[in-house]
Amino acid sequence: MKKQYFSYQETIDFLNTAATLYPNLIKVQSIGETWEKRPIMMATISLDVANADSKPALLYTGTIHAREWIGIELANNFIKYIIENHQFNPKLQHALTLNTLYIVPCLNPDGFEFSRTHFSFWRKNRRNNGDGSFGVDLNRNFGVRFKTRADTSSNTYSGPSGFSEPETCAIRDFVESHKNITTALDYHSQGNVFFPAHKFNHEAEIDTTDLNTLCANMAFEIEKVTGRKYGIHRGKPPTNLINGSGREYYYNLGILSAVVEVGTKNIPDYMENMSQSVNENIPALVHALGSAISYSDLAPKRVDNFNIKELTENSVTFEWEYKNNDNIYFEIYRSVRHKSPCRDDNLVGITKSLFFTDVQLKSGRHYFYKIRAVEQNTKIKGPYAPEIKLKTLLAHDQYNKTLFPASQDIGYVGQYTEEKNHDHFGLNSLFIGVNKSRGICYGVIAFSLDKLPDDATIKEASFSLYPMNRVSAKIEGYGEWGLSFLDASSVPDIRDYNDIANATVIHSGQTIESDRVTQGVWSAWHLNAKERDILQEQLKTGTVLIRIDGPTLLPKGNDSQIMQFDIGYGRFGSGIHYRPNLDITYSRQPKTVEVYPTAVNTISENGVVSGSLQSGYDGNGHKIYGQLAFALHSMPDPEKTVITDAYLELENTNALGDKKDIRFTVELAEFEDINFESIKQRDSIQYIGYEVGNEQLRYKTQHIFDFDTFSRVELERFLLENKQAYFIIRATAALKNGQGELINWLNDPIHDKQAKLVIQYIERAKVALQAPSDIKTSIENGQTKITWENPKNKDLLGSFVVRNCFHPPRTPFDGVKIYAGQDTYTYDSFGNPNIPKYYSIFSYDDVPNYSIPACIHFSVKETIPVIEIDPEEVEVQGDENMQSSADNN
Repeated sequence: MKKQYFSYQETIDFLNTAATLYPNLIKVQSIGETWEKRPIMMATISLDVANADSKPALLYTGTIHAREWIGIELANNFIKYIIENHQFNPKLQHALTLNTLYIVPCLNPDGFEFSRTHFSFWRKNRRNNGDGSFGVDLNRNFGVRFKTRADTSSNTYSGPSGFSEPETCAIRDFVESHKNITTALDYHSQGNVFFPAHKFNHEAEIDTTDLNTLCANMAFEIEKVTGRKYGIHRGKPPTNLINGSGREYYYNLGILSAVVEVGTKNIPDYMENMSQSVNENIPALVHALGSAISYSDLAPKRVDNFNIKELTENSVTFEWEYKNNDNIYFEIYRSVRHKSPCRDDNLVGITKSLFFTDVQLKSGRHYFYKIRAVEQNTKIKGPYAPEIKLKTLLAHDQYNKTLFPASQDIGYVGQYTEEKNHDHFGLNSLFIGVNKSRGICYGVIAFSLDKLPDDATIKEASFSLYPMNRVSAKIEGYGEWGLSFLDASSVPDIRDYNDIANATVIHSGQTIESDRVTQGVWSAWHLNAKERDILQEQLKTGTVLIRIDGPTLLPKGNDSQIMQFDIGYGRFGSGIHYRPNLDITYSRQPKTVEVYPTAVNTISENGVVSGSLQSGYDGNGHKIYGQLAFALHSMPDPEKTVITDAYLELENTNALGDKKDIRFTVELAEFEDINFESIKQRDSIQYIGYEVGNEQLRYKTQHIFDFDTFSRVELERFLLENKQAYFIIRATAALKNGQGELINWLNDPIHDKQAKLVIQYIERAKVALQAPSDIKTSIENGQTKITWENPKNKDLLGSFVVRNCFHPPRTPFDGVKIYAGQDTYTYDSFGNPNIPKYYSIFSYDDVPNYSIPACIHFSVKETIPVIEIDPEEVEVQGDENMQSSADNN
């Protein structure tokens, strides 16, 4: 027995004492009675508690599962924190002024006391089932998607009917009589993960962003205390979610709801682990309490039709709608990862307008945007509009490939599962780490690099895995997961444990510590320069072989430290949008062309001297211009030519007199006629390179004038419009002392000593293809089928299909990826066909440049049955030692 833990009677005594000492802050009541006649205690906490029921409220429930002691322990400590800090902590004061906390430390008092005093692993309540067994899993007994089970001895026995138990009836009756509850958190162990509620639609809901952001903001508060990162996992298709849970019951009433799985053991060492879990979760609860008002009728309404208006390489413009916005302003948040918090350091815009442009973005990068309305006077913040996901356009010289492994090239090998290792490939999950039944387990992924050209130069690369379950990583803060790049020639069989374990390691890369490997949030390894060099070298072999490593030893008394990652294949895989991937941005080796002038001129008030190239001042101090023209007909197809570098090379044959402060610039310009007046009235486009002065002219006769980005774009325009490129060499002086000072620029075509324009370029498509056409939808075998016609173009590589429930996706990344390839049809195998939605289809080439979207709105009037998998009737890959996350809450 660990004396640090509260008993249930000690909890009752603590609550009653607190209510007596702080009558304006805390009110205590029993909301029901258990089978064994224990009261189910609830504390109502708010400043001016007499009016608590008129304020938006957060509902906290703990220890619905008897052995998960964190719920009651955290509740008591949170109440203690409120008592000790409410008089001076401004954030807590603000939260308690505007909101109310309803807190049930233990929703399963009978089971908790049985776990505490008799059998620590007890999970259910203490109903006498009448057949020699006891207990109902209260988190299977709520009336939403209730499912009767015959095995009364099962840990997940759901009871004879929904709400058959006094505990679930008590919380049901309280919640249904308190319409002010906007948010509900149900505390469990274990996993260090949030499980937001689900409507079993396999689709994003209008408040999905609210759920994810609430959890992400709480996770951020947790991370500030201990550095531990909590995951956010909302479940995945097929349904594979529990039946009859409180979380879904609350959500079904319109309450934002989540399960919070804390720690890695149900009853951990108190001083080392439980105290940390308590301390890190208290600031998160303060945040959640303060946020309850944002989801109430007192908050501003949700922003409508938040969408992308324009997207470029380094900027994006959004637009949205909002009625009656006189006293409203808007906050816009930008993140580089999905399920990220919204806080001051990623608040990129505050505006009263109905549009916003975000600039200085990086090309070819993923970004995630959220927006909410704020009431100008009260500063009450509203709920979020559905998050927008986007990827900025690639820079002109960039290509991108996202590589996915073939099913036969991804799996795991276990030390003690030699006879099964071959079957682990292409099946459901990667198990990586160590446990007593499998031994050491490595993930293995081979990526074919054949889709990259031989002359590719890798600029950026990242490897991503989706962690779907960390329940079997049972040791807090132990071990790391990372990448090793293997010499593929040293591995005869990637399905053989010994071959993988003993492979030649080219490089062991970055690692992620146990406390920072999240569940439900992508783990990404951004390859550093050395790792990109390794990848570059692997282009010669056509394959990169990655081993995913975890801990290989177990401390005494422990049986498992394994992470489970999705592979996007198999019965329990989540499809292509959860498949591990290697994302590579690259350029290509440029070609070089040297262009010589078609004409050079010296132009002054006295006229034009053809074949001469001088610039400076005449004897009267009037400017003399040098002018060059270059024809670009030696360049390839302008529609597929990207200029990556360009410079103008000039040589001077003389220098200026001493102490002459005269400098020379080169301009790219456009003008009508080759005469002095036309040059003076020229349309100057851009300076080329930097000025050169007398010091450079005296000691360095060859000068390079580099084109900047804008100048290169303009040069491409000249090429596209079949125009000559004109340059003007112009003198400038600080004082009027330039009389008679002229520089002669070398122009000797006979001996090939003259000015030249050097251009480096790659051949790359710059214009997107036409969009697909003739989009149609239908229902086939209970799934949505989408068909279309691809444009007729030799550069077509395929079409990309994405769905979004809220607005037509204007980029391929704003929604759920359904398909990418050369076919003209696909099935939405993971969505619910009963939910209206938009499908957008984009054609793309090998860059890829994506077309404008072709979009269709889909809905059906009849109800389509959705095939579901019951997680409680499934063994996870046949190993009884591996629990699914659904079994755990």
